[in-house]
Amino acid sequence: MQPGKILDVLILLMLANGTPLVAKKILGNRLSYPIDANLRFADGKRLFGPSKTVRGFTLAVLATTAGAVLLGFDWRIGVLLGSAAMAGDLFSSFIKRRCNMATSSMALGLDQVPESLFPLIACRGWLSLGLVDIAVTVALFFAGEIVLSRFFFALGLRDRPY
Repeated sequence: MQPGKILDVLILLMLANGTPLVAKKILGNRLSYPIDANLRFADGKRLFGPSKTVRGFTLAVLATTAGAVLLGFDWRIGVLLGSAAMAGDLFSSFIKRRCNMATSSMALGLDQVPESLFPLIACRGWLSLGLVDIAVTVALFFAGEIVLSRFFFALGLRDRPY
């Protein structure tokens, strides 16, 4: 297990997943074009929903890239990790829309696991992450997301606490 690397990756995951929340708080609805362009799936429901925006995705990748460089990683790790975290978030939203769950509602596990597991799998070779490193990081991200969501709600960054 690599505690220092796990901490660095957790910081990058928090950047990727927290940046869209901060952007929404600062910018409101400005530049918040929905990433699904309001398209609907075969079931008639939105692909991802209104809270998934091009702005959030783009800023998350940029913030994660900057964070990776500041932590001493190659910038491409930031791009890959940020993009994969956002892909995990979009996957969660897609599943939640199919299950008739409201935007920003909590689905324990579905909200935390893909947005941490996807980027860890994508970066495992570059970061030399083993199965234990990935499992520990997902577990820590899961726990941290639950704890920090109440803090983010109190700051007005989240619409609902988990």
